[in-house]
Amino acid sequence: MIHGRKRLFAATSAAAVCALVAAACGSSSSGTAGTSAAGGGSKTTITIGVLTDVTGPASSGNKSVVDGVKAGVYYADRNGYTIKYVVADGATNPTTTLAAAQKLVTQNHAIAVVAQATLAFSAAPYLTAHGVPVVGISEDGPEWVTSKNMFSVSGALQPTQVTTTAGKFWKAQGVTNLASLGYGISPISSEQASSAAMSAEAAGVKVGYLNAKYPYGSTDVGPTVLAMKDAKVDGFTATMEPNVAFAMLTALKQQGVSLKAALLPTGYGGDLTDAGPGAISAAQGVDFSLGYQPLEMQTAATKQFQADLKSAGITRTASFGTYNGYASVALLVEGLKKAGANPTQKTLLAGLTNVHDFNAAGLYGDVKLDINDRTATHTLNCLWMVKLVGQKFELVSGADPVCGSVIPGKTVAAAQ
Repeated sequence: MIHGRKRLFAATSAAAVCALVAAACGSSSSGTAGTSAAGGGSKTTITIGVLTDVTGPASSGNKSVVDGVKAGVYYADRNGYTIKYVVADGATNPTTTLAAAQKLVTQNHAIAVVAQATLAFSAAPYLTAHGVPVVGISEDGPEWVTSKNMFSVSGALQPTQVTTTAGKFWKAQGVTNLASLGYGISPISSEQASSAAMSAEAAGVKVGYLNAKYPYGSTDVGPTVLAMKDAKVDGFTATMEPNVAFAMLTALKQQGVSLKAALLPTGYGGDLTDAGPGAISAAQGVDFSLGYQPLEMQTAATKQFQADLKSAGITRTASFGTYNGYASVALLVEGLKKAGANPTQKTLLAGLTNVHDFNAAGLYGDVKLDINDRTATHTLNCLWMVKLVGQKFELVSGADPVCGSVIPGKTVAAAQ
């Protein structure tokens, strides 16, 4: 389940119907930092692309990556780099995602691409064939492991393997009967739903309802909620878009289902506030996992992150995507430092290949992440947990972070 350093839960991934013509779905925008934060001296200037789902079903969990990139521009500026960015909308459509990536390379001449798009795998072969460095979050498919030009800020993700982390958390929360859901169209989402179930079972928690093939784009949660009610579940987790997960939680509450714990990989921060008062009501007492230090910890790194968001004019509360965008720029900076003067795609790619101690601008705490270790199940197997209480998130005692380990011999079948 990753989202964050989401290896326990993955983000979502799926196709949705958009316009037949890519240009009708896609859109782009651009920007750069308005003021130099470092001051004085010459800076290396580069143009990057941001490939995400600004529109379409996956936009609720992905579009905030742009906010993170905007804040990251100020982080880069302090480190001697002026970053210009162009946003390309994949629109949660495979054809549009590929066309958007092609435009970033051929028309916008991006030296690198920041990717948080549900169907990024549809553009991966093109970007790999053209030697374009890609940084971002491995939420959509296995190309982040196999394509050597792609570098996930969360490290390698092997979703068919199972860790004790989630099971340990649910056991501690008193869950006895878990429901776990994922999207059938997304290999990672589907595999993570099954992995979550196996982690629970390893901890002695019954899995009363497992649906790793939930139809992407469906908002008719009624039949699924009734099935969970009939299964008498008292725990819930879903690797799904925030708006769908919140709808399920609302419906479960309306059906009188009392949950001892509900754990979601997305929904922290702005993802929840954007979903409206109904979602906030449904999410009371819900736990959210995050692979970075939550803002509520008020560490030096989180304070700097907040300051950069303010400098960028971002008023929306930081969410998973915001963190990922900021961390992606921080990773680009590490690669640029190793790329030498006048970086090119080739030298930047070489620079990123030599990053073995990434800590996401301090947001991973003391952890140093080898983003080039493509064989490890995951780098840390730790997640920070926060709980929504009223209008604010609170740290979960004993789960800041909660850590586990890989369960030897336990794997889930690869999704087809």
